[in-house]
Amino acid sequence: MTLNQLEKSQKALIISIHTNNVPLKLIEMGCLPGNVVEVLQIAPLNDPLYIKVNDSFLSIRKDLAKEIEVELI
Repeated sequence: MTLNQLEKSQKALIISIHTNNVPLKLIEMGCLPGNVVEVLQIAPLNDPLYIKVNDSFLSIRKDLAKEIEVELI
């Protein structure tokens, strides 16, 4: 399962990240394997996603969220 498939309020554990396609800044902000991610909001047109990783709040596009593999908690 990938991050873009999560519904609002769902939490998941990051399993892996395709680092070739994910910006280094996103990884520096806590999007690392082993961290918990929660979808807080989904924009009206389903893009972007507003997420919480650790104590960071991020907004990412769905095409980038497809590069992050997660497992539901």
